[in-house]
Amino acid sequence: MANEKVPENTKSEEKIKKNKKEEELKQEESRQEEVENENNSEENAEKADNEKLEDSTGENDMKKKLKQKEKEVNEYVDKLQRTMAEFDNFRKRTTREKSMMYENGAKETLEKLLPIVDNFQRALESVSEEQKEVPFVQGIELIFKQLMSTLNDIGVEEIKAEGKEFDPNFHHAVTHAEDDSLGENIVSEVFQKGYMYNDSVLRHSMVKVVN
Repeated sequence: MANEKVPENTKSEEKIKKNKKEEELKQEESRQEEVENENNSEENAEKADNEKLEDSTGENDMKKKLKQKEKEVNEYVDKLQRTMAEFDNFRKRTTREKSMMYENGAKETLEKLLPIVDNFQRALESVSEEQKEVPFVQGIELIFKQLMSTLNDIGVEEIKAEGKEFDPNFHHAVTHAEDDSLGENIVSEVFQKGYMYNDSVLRHSMVKVVN
């Protein structure tokens, strides 16, 4: 059977259909590409938002951690300052207590020395004018002077009483007397000398007071 010849019109129609189909395919591909681009844009935008959120969250977490660390450091500094203040108070208290212990110990020792001082004074007062030239007596007098000089150096001083106005803080009135030549409440005689140690009384002066 001989080949039949296809009409030109038919070929033209087929070509148009083919072109139309290809055009439709291109349009479909273009639409799909646009959809994909839109999806990619949305995904990228969402990803960027997530990254921003993560960055913001990370920054907030970092701020919280820094704030917590700052709080801990302030607490440590406060504890250190309190400890240093307590130690300084302890040191001052210890120094003050040691000083008080020393002062009290020194005062007790000096109080025990006062009767010895009294005996020296009574012994020297009983020496006659002729006996004062005896070397032994002169030696005793020298020892007494050295003793009093040493006591003065460490803060012991005699309480001046005779002719002074009576002061119960320093004087102890043993007896009273009338004496028109002296004013009222004046110490007229000292029976036993009193002494101070720095700012405290070692022993009150035992005195006679004029009424």
